Amino acid sequence: MEFRTTFGITPSERKISYKDPVMFIGSCFSISIGRQFENGHLPSMTNPSGTVYNPVSVCNTLETITGNKNYTINDLHNYKSTWLSFNHYTDFSSVDPQQVLDKINKRSEEALGFISGARFLFITFGTARVYRWKQSGKIVSNCHKLPASEFTHELLKVEDITSLWSNQLNKLKALFPDLKVVFTISPIRHWKDGAHENQVSKSVLFLAVEELLEHQSRPGYFPAYELVMDDLRDYRFYEEDMLHLTSSAVDYIWEAFSNCYLDENTREVWKEVRKITKAVSHHIKSDSQDQIKKFAEKILAKIYTVCAKVPEIDLDIERKYFIDLQG
Repeated sequence: MEFRTTFGITPSERKISYKDPVMFIGSCFSISIGRQFENGHLPSMTNPSGTVYNPVSVCNTLETITGNKNYTINDLHNYKSTWLSFNHYTDFSSVDPQQVLDKINKRSEEALGFISGARFLFITFGTARVYRWKQSGKIVSNCHKLPASEFTHELLKVEDITSLWSNQLNKLKALFPDLKVVFTISPIRHWKDGAHENQVSKSVLFLAVEELLEHQSRPGYFPAYELVMDDLRDYRFYEEDMLHLTSSAVDYIWEAFSNCYLDENTREVWKEVRKITKAVSHHIKSDSQDQIKKFAEKILAKIYTVCAKVPEIDLDIERKYFIDLQG
């Protein structure tokens, strides 16, 4: 007798290996899966403008990158002696405007170089609700804690998203013919909007993505939302705020994701690399230098084995850590 509902996910025809750079842009799901790539040293880049939640802001991030936009002081706003960009996360803000510009432009340049060679672009939409800054009339990626009175709060229409993203898919196809775009809907609820309002917002996103899947570039879809809402369906998979997912839930989604997109050899190598990266943060309880040395030797042997299998993997930092640990 089954006590939960499960569903199959059709494996992707195109697979990801350690030779295939992957970019993630969007809300929390992008960060969670992007971190799994980083943990396994798979070539990836996540949110080059910081976390973005709505389809317009994701599109703006891509426009900044692919348009090779150079930000100037006129693109920034000063609020309480802090310079910020409404298209970027708070990590890019500073009291020094030149520091903000240097960081934004450097990151955008790196992102353009990365996406030019990327094989996959995973897009995660979190909400269809947006904030528009009254002064400029533009939708922002981050309000940076400015007074709510300076913004209007709106719900995007399905046709707004499909029109914007049909054009974006055309541009991406023209610029990067081999790039595979995959959409996901974040399983994280935007509870501050309200229970009903969150459901309406997610529904708009689903309808828009369903239309976009008919685009001539043949984008894909990964059911992250469905894995949480229709498969896990239990609050034990949520953090204390009852909104964000626990590490076990993320691991479950990662397993489904990796089975779908990673080839068998890459999955096995990822597991070995993950053991190595976990070992770096491992707290050694023993004070015995002999035991510590044996532990370091064991992990170094794993590092040499992995690097022999896949020369593309850079484990120099981990190698140096365990060599130093030997004393």
